[in-house]
Amino acid sequence: MIQTDVLILGGGLVGACLATALDAHGLSCVVVDPADPAVTLAPGFDGRASAVASASGRMLDAIGVGAALAGRGCAIRSIRVSDGLAPGKLDFVSGEGDGPLGTMYENKLLRRVLHDAALRATLVDLKMQTRATDVTRDGAGVHATLSTGEDVRAELLVAAEGRNSPTRAAAGIAVARWSYAHRAIIAAFHHERAHDATAYEIFYPAGPFAILPLPDDEQGHRSALVWTVAERDAAGMLKLGNRGFLAEAEARMGGFLGRLSAAAPRSSYPLGFHHTVRVTAERLALVGDAGHGIHPIAGQGLNLGLRDVAALVEVLAEGRRLGLDLGDAQLLARYERWRSLDTTMVAVATDTLTRLFGVPGTTASAVRRFGIAAVDRIAPLKDRFMAEARGESGDVPRLLQGVMA
Repeated sequence: MIQTDVLILGGGLVGACLATALDAHGLSCVVVDPADPAVTLAPGFDGRASAVASASGRMLDAIGVGAALAGRGCAIRSIRVSDGLAPGKLDFVSGEGDGPLGTMYENKLLRRVLHDAALRATLVDLKMQTRATDVTRDGAGVHATLSTGEDVRAELLVAAEGRNSPTRAAAGIAVARWSYAHRAIIAAFHHERAHDATAYEIFYPAGPFAILPLPDDEQGHRSALVWTVAERDAAGMLKLGNRGFLAEAEARMGGFLGRLSAAAPRSSYPLGFHHTVRVTAERLALVGDAGHGIHPIAGQGLNLGLRDVAALVEVLAEGRRLGLDLGDAQLLARYERWRSLDTTMVAVATDTLTRLFGVPGTTASAVRRFGIAAVDRIAPLKDRFMAEARGESGDVPRLLQGVMA
């Protein structure tokens, strides 16, 4: 029998970060994940890159993960938003003396660093290639039987299993969901001109075309691409030869980064929305995509999950100091209140932007350009958007401020 404070189902980016943060606060956990590290940690497994907001970066520093990432990402010092290549733009620029808006990291790096941190953590028992075959939650605690035959008892169960969380379904938590009938094409390439630590979000009727800065390498300047296309066009885009694909991408960029070259292998994933009516049940908390999945239009998906981690760890650490059971209903109610407003607001905002920028026609485009230009001139509104990008709006958990909970 294994006795632990928290049982975490799912050891991806959010689950591994949660485990490491719990360890840093003296709380033990068992992490159960069916994935094979030989596959998920392979260099070619995931070609995606994620923007880690500056607040999320402070949490990674606080829990001892930041040092392994130092110098291996690309700071985002400005974001330029435009409606196609038409005149008019919205620039978010980090002020003199301010930190960057965030940092771009390749997912394969984040996955390796967080996995290694969880492996090193004294109070984390990481069980890969393992499943929970039976889980019960009741007033006495959480009891799970693993595929290894081991039994685990904990005070709290956390589902970090992703969008199709079986634990969420078993708990009967309702989910609002829909598909955007689009796919994101993921790629990376080298380019002739420097990106100057700028992320570009160019909106086309089919969806956003995002160019995200990556660190230069021995071949030169490099960026990641998240290109939203209609579902019917995705297969054709993936079948294009590298020369044709880069020519199409260069045309949509208007050539502002010069000639593109050395395209990395492409992948794609369907775009959809889901949001749970609640993120807790008896002795259960949802984190990351188990509780919410949004369009990548604002690059906030991973950061929402990391904000879940920061809030949950603070609630549990304070509960432990007060001598409370970590599955106490009052603690879970606090986590529910803390995260429900933030996740709902971000989900609604990204869905609204996705639909607004997807309206075709010259009139709609003119209205969007007017709105972009107006926001660019209104300093308080612009500052609000920048605070959101940094993850510094609302009731910010202590870990996101860079201090232990």
